[in-house]
Amino acid sequence: MHIETLKIFCDVVETASFSKAGSLNSMTQSAVSQQILSLEKKLGRTLLERGRRQCCVTPEGTVLLDAAREMLEIYDGLEERFNELADVVAGELQVAAVYSIGLHDLPPYLKAFQKKYERVQVNVNYRRSAQVYAQVLSGEAIMGFVAYPIARKGIHVESFMDDEMVVICPPSHPFAKSKKIAPVSLKKERFIAFDPDLPTRQYLDRHFRENGILLGHTIEFDNIETVKRAVEIEQGISILPLATVRDEIKAKTLCGIPLDPPLRRPLGILLKRNRPRTPALREFLALLQGR
Repeated sequence: MHIETLKIFCDVVETASFSKAGSLNSMTQSAVSQQILSLEKKLGRTLLERGRRQCCVTPEGTVLLDAAREMLEIYDGLEERFNELADVVAGELQVAAVYSIGLHDLPPYLKAFQKKYERVQVNVNYRRSAQVYAQVLSGEAIMGFVAYPIARKGIHVESFMDDEMVVICPPSHPFAKSKKIAPVSLKKERFIAFDPDLPTRQYLDRHFRENGILLGHTIEFDNIETVKRAVEIEQGISILPLATVRDEIKAKTLCGIPLDPPLRRPLGILLKRNRPRTPALREFLALLQGR
């Protein structure tokens, strides 16, 4: 049984298609089918139920799928283990981050790290919060970055930094001349919010509810860039991390005013529990945490 065959089997299951699995492995559909038939013959089990349009994994195939994923993860980690033995800072770091952190907080650290360790390739995948947790837990990402981190089963959380949250408004808004804004002042404002399932939205809702303030949510979006554009065209005000609006404040297309008392958004680093830390990962963590 070859490791390549196990990868092909996993790709067939995950894509539910022999042709798509073939494309992923630079093989013809017929060659993929032969590989799966050979695997079934060797194991003496039917692994896939073939249909006209797609295939489905059998209970026996599910057992092999779980084992194959574990074996592939071990195989993919061999280079990391070899580097660890030699204490060589090299290889790839697959990172998953929510958009705001990946686009605004991480870049200076990435630039400094890549300059110091040219033999390490850091790849950042931009995901929603739930996807970041899932990729770290599955091993697809060696580390993840989220706001308002929560330790979950199989995941260890380390502190990264805190973002200052500011009220943003267009320059024409009365708030634009304020040095600070009390939360009670937001009561009568049209508020542009994140979607309800996003951690920042959930935290803001809880924070203001506990202080007896009900925000008037007029529009909801799933990303910071759209929220900023909506505020710029005077559809309402919002609250965003200062790091995400520095360019707009500098260009004077938006104003950012601190809240009184201040409001901060904690950012965390997610790591899979008991996963070995390669030299590259250890050095990257040290840079991120100022060690």
